[in-house]
Amino acid sequence: MAETKYIFVTGGVVSSLGKGIISSSIGKLLQARGYNITIQKFDPYINIDPGTLNPYEHGECYVTVDGMETDLDLGHYERFTGIKTTKANSMTTGRIYKSVIDKERRGDYLGKTIQVVPHITDEIKRNIKLLGQKYHYDFVITEIGGTIGDIESAPFLEAIRQMKWELGRRAINLHLTYIPYLKAAGELKTKPTQHSVKELQSVGIQPDILVLRTEKHLEDDIRKKVAAFCNVDFDCVVQSEDLPSIYDVPVNMLNQGLDAAILRKCGEKVGPKPALGPWRDFLDRQRKATKEVHIGLVGKYDLQDAYKSIREGLLQAGVYNDHKTVITFINSEDLTEANVGEKLQGQDGIVICPGFGQRGIEGKIVAAHYTRTHNIPTFGICLGMQMMVIEFARNVLGYKDANSREMDGKTAHNVIDIMEEQKNITNMGGTMRLGAYECVLRQGSRVFDIYRQEHIQERHRHRYEFNNDYEKEFEKNGMMCVGRNPESDLVEIVEIPGLKWYIGTQFHPEYQSTVLHPHPLFLDFVKTSIENQKNK
Repeated sequence: MAETKYIFVTGGVVSSLGKGIISSSIGKLLQARGYNITIQKFDPYINIDPGTLNPYEHGECYVTVDGMETDLDLGHYERFTGIKTTKANSMTTGRIYKSVIDKERRGDYLGKTIQVVPHITDEIKRNIKLLGQKYHYDFVITEIGGTIGDIESAPFLEAIRQMKWELGRRAINLHLTYIPYLKAAGELKTKPTQHSVKELQSVGIQPDILVLRTEKHLEDDIRKKVAAFCNVDFDCVVQSEDLPSIYDVPVNMLNQGLDAAILRKCGEKVGPKPALGPWRDFLDRQRKATKEVHIGLVGKYDLQDAYKSIREGLLQAGVYNDHKTVITFINSEDLTEANVGEKLQGQDGIVICPGFGQRGIEGKIVAAHYTRTHNIPTFGICLGMQMMVIEFARNVLGYKDANSREMDGKTAHNVIDIMEEQKNITNMGGTMRLGAYECVLRQGSRVFDIYRQEHIQERHRHRYEFNNDYEKEFEKNGMMCVGRNPESDLVEIVEIPGLKWYIGTQFHPEYQSTVLHPHPLFLDFVKTSIENQKNK
C-alpha cells in the first residue's frame, strides 16, 4: 500500500453502542490481514482531556505510555490490537480549539478572521492525518465520539466530509446505528437508522458501511430494507448482535465480511480470510472456563466503566487460568471494622482500587487490615497501595495518625507524601506523574519471580508517593519495598513476603494487560486466588 487510507467511525440514534469495540475489531481484522494500523479517538467535549472528569461522567481515564490522559476506548484499542497509543491517538474539541487560539495569539494567521470553517476544521484534518504522515500506517481508524446530531460534533463531521471529498477511495465512513425491538408490536424497527443516515447525509456524508447494533438477530429482509433506504450496498450492511463477550465481536465481524467490505470500498485486494488462531484459542478457553474465581473490587465508584481496565485484566487472567472471573464491587464508603468480614465474605481475592481524594479511603484501609490479618490474596493499585501502606503504619508500626499528605496535610506521620516538584502545582489537569516509568525489581522478591526480569516499565497516574524516610521501619517489620524507580529512587512496589499474596503497586498494571498478553501480576494474583479458594 502506498498511501494511508482513513476509516471514519461515527455513531447514530443513541450513544454507548460500542463504537470503540467496533473500531478495535476492525483494527484487529486488518492487522490479521497484515496491514499496519492505528486507531484514534476524537471526543467532542471541551475538556482538554478526561483527566479531570468524574468517572461517573466518563468511566475510567486511560493513560498512554507517553503520559496522556485519554478516553477509555483507547484501552479497548490496545487490548484488542496490542498497539501502543500516544497523545496523538486522542483528541478533544478543547485541544483543537486551544491549538487554534494559541496560533491566533502568536499571529500565525496573519490577521485573518478565525472561523470554524476553515480554521477549526483544518486543525481537525491536520490531527487526523498526523499519524498516517508520520508513521506511514496503511490504515488510520478514527472514531468520532458522541452521536450524529450533537451540536458539538458538527466541526468533526465537516472535516470528515472534506476529507472524503479530497481523498476519494482513500477515505470511507462506517456508521454504527441501533435497530430497536418493540416488544409490544413484536417488531424490529429500521426507522431510527434511516433518520440517522439522513442526518449524516444532510451534512454531506454518505456512509459506505452500516453496522447495525441489535439485541435480536436480523434477517436478510431487514438488512435489504436498510441497504435500499440508505443507499448502501447490501454486503456493506453488517449486524452487531449482543454476544457473550466483547472479545467475540472481531470473529463475528469477520464471519460477516466486514473487513472484506472495507477493503473492497478502499480498492484493496481482499485475499484469504485471516485465521485469528491465538484469538480463537483465547475465546475457546473463555467458553470452556466454567469454574469460578471470585474477586472483590474495593472502591468508591459503583460503575462498570470506572475500573474498566482492571476488570478486563482480571477477566483475561481468569481465562488463562481456565476460570471465569466473577467480580463483585464492594463500596469502600460502606466498610467498617464491624461489617468488613461479612462484606468480603466469599471472595477469593481482593483488589483495592485506585482513586483520588478523601471519600471512601477509610473503608479501603479497613479492607487492607482485614485481608492482611486474614491472609486473603490482596492487590492494591495506586491509591490502593497507599492505603495498604497507611494501614501497616497504623496497625503494625503503631502510628495511629499515619496518613497521606493528600488526605491530612498536618499528619505527623506522612507515610505517603507529595513529591517536591508537585508542591507548587495549582492546575489539576495533566500535572501528575504520568505515563511509563522504569522500575527495578529486587531479586528474590515475589514480584521478581512473577515478572521473571529485573527491569520493567509500567504506567503511572498519581501525585503522591511512598515516603522513603519510613522505608527501614517498614522493612524491619515485614513490609518490603521491592520495586523502585532508578532515577528518582521512589518506591514503586511493596509486598509482605510472609502472606499468600499481598502486593501493592504505585503504578497501574491494568493499562498493559491485553487479550493475547495478559499482565503477569494479574495472572499470578488470580492464580493465587484460585489456590486460596481450594485451601479455604
